[in-house]
Amino acid sequence: MRIRRGRIVRIFAMLLLLTVTPPLYATATPSQIQDTSRHLYDRIMEEFKHRDYEAALAGFRFFLELHGHTALAANAEYWVGECQYRMGRYKDALKAFYNVVSYYPLSPKLAASTLKIGQTYTKLKDLEKARMMYERVVDQYPDSPEAELARKAIEADSIRIEPVPPFSEDVADGLR
Repeated sequence: MRIRRGRIVRIFAMLLLLTVTPPLYATATPSQIQDTSRHLYDRIMEEFKHRDYEAALAGFRFFLELHGHTALAANAEYWVGECQYRMGRYKDALKAFYNVVSYYPLSPKLAASTLKIGQTYTKLKDLEKARMMYERVVDQYPDSPEAELARKAIEADSIRIEPVPPFSEDVADGLR
């Protein structure tokens, strides 16, 4: 994947501008800080939407350093995983998705993160763990859109991994 250095430079310039003005944070109200973090988050999401996953990954990581305590932190961690997943870095993606599940128990991204863990295990060819995560999505979030995707994944995996019964003598007798 070709890295768009221009976008990365622009994101880091914007992030640098935010970090060299910490006295503003000292007098800023919580809503002003939230507006700043939301603006930055939205800007980084634009990079993701343009499929510049390297720039988005760098941006979300930096966002977590600056705004890891805000309401958007769990979302940013999820998108770190999504960037890694889209770039084929599945083990790194797993770590990020597990971070959402482990450190943000009230996040609206729990169902999506759990589903992505299953999808990542599928990419890693660990169908047993993938199925376990899909079943967790169905059990814990039964009415969610993620549960529907998990059910479809379970069905698809069942077709692929069900063992063929051994050929028995009883069957052989019926063929004679």
